[in-house]
Amino acid sequence: MSVPGIIRIALKSLMRNKTRTFLTMLGIIIGVAAVITMIAIGQGAKKVVDDQISSMGTNVIMVMSNFTNTQNTARQAAGTGNTLEEEDVPAIRSQVQGVLYTSPVYNTFGQLKYGSNNWRGRIMGVDVEYFLIRDMKIDSGDLFYSSEVENGAKVCVLGKTVADNLFGGVDPVGKIIRIRNIPFTVKGVLKSKGQNMMGSDQDDVVLAPYTTTATRLMGHRWRFLTIMVSAESKDRIPLVQQDILNLLQARHRGTTSEDFSVSSQTEVAEAANTVSNTMTILLASIAGISLLVGGIGIMNIMLVSVTERIKEIGIRMAVGAGKRDVLLQFIIEAVTISILGGLIGIALGWGASEFLGKSMDWSVAVTPWSIFLSVGFSCAIGIFFGWYPARKAANLNLIDALRYE
Repeated sequence: MSVPGIIRIALKSLMRNKTRTFLTMLGIIIGVAAVITMIAIGQGAKKVVDDQISSMGTNVIMVMSNFTNTQNTARQAAGTGNTLEEEDVPAIRSQVQGVLYTSPVYNTFGQLKYGSNNWRGRIMGVDVEYFLIRDMKIDSGDLFYSSEVENGAKVCVLGKTVADNLFGGVDPVGKIIRIRNIPFTVKGVLKSKGQNMMGSDQDDVVLAPYTTTATRLMGHRWRFLTIMVSAESKDRIPLVQQDILNLLQARHRGTTSEDFSVSSQTEVAEAANTVSNTMTILLASIAGISLLVGGIGIMNIMLVSVTERIKEIGIRMAVGAGKRDVLLQFIIEAVTISILGGLIGIALGWGASEFLGKSMDWSVAVTPWSIFLSVGFSCAIGIFFGWYPARKAANLNLIDALRYE
């Protein structure tokens, strides 16, 4: 008998017992849907991490004094805890190969005021290259210039959160705000970047020239410098990190590598993605157990079907059907149940993923490989768990089968 003919017979056998066929498929449907949904949630979480990493800037390296070091802790208590100096910034730019941009960064907090509106926010003193490092775009107005940094001008750029809380619907550009009671002219408002990986609002910030921030807003004792660096490419980041560390040790005699922290967003991303991938595999593995249960259900129903149809099998053998034909028929039935269940499961899993994404405001991402994996796994289950019942049917003795009641 030809394969198309065997397929037609197998499909007719399944259609005769629609309810039982559907209940047999149910385990596969639930398993495939669960796998796709779990992978979609895991991949969505990974995408969120990647987007947040991207919002931090391009190939960013952060250079800091390592205050956990005992020697640095002693310096900090004496008021000289920050090993880094502003002169290290041009040194890194000129002496380390592969560096694209650099900027000193001073961080502090303070009261912000415009008219009767008050807001306590983060104030960062930066150079103009900081905007390039962090890939910050202007929403309205303009950024401050290098000449304003050199002259210590009292100008600033606002994040969206600060602008909304201080000005509401009023255009802040050109207005005067008071930072720690010192007047600053607002030059522009940045485009929103949202939250970072730690859940902090990246738009709740005021950026001002680092020269102004250091002299006007910060005391010398608490003036801790961070240096932000952008490497030319992702591949050069490890080399640039090591060269920066070597340069700083050479510039600051008596220091060791433990006195400095030179980290990159790539390291953060790799750690976050490792956790995300582990969780995705764990969730998918748990969901995959239902696929295994569905496969056992297929084998159970197929064994019952073989028992019910022993006489039918005997008649087919008597009129010329061979073992191969019987074997193929039952395997095709099992695979068909698995494939149909897999297709319905894909639709259900896709719908469940979209529902969760919209109703609970979760980020989900249904990937093609998760669909192929689920369908492939369901087909494999049909073949694996359908083989034994099919083999049992094919090995029936013709005489015994015809005499079976």
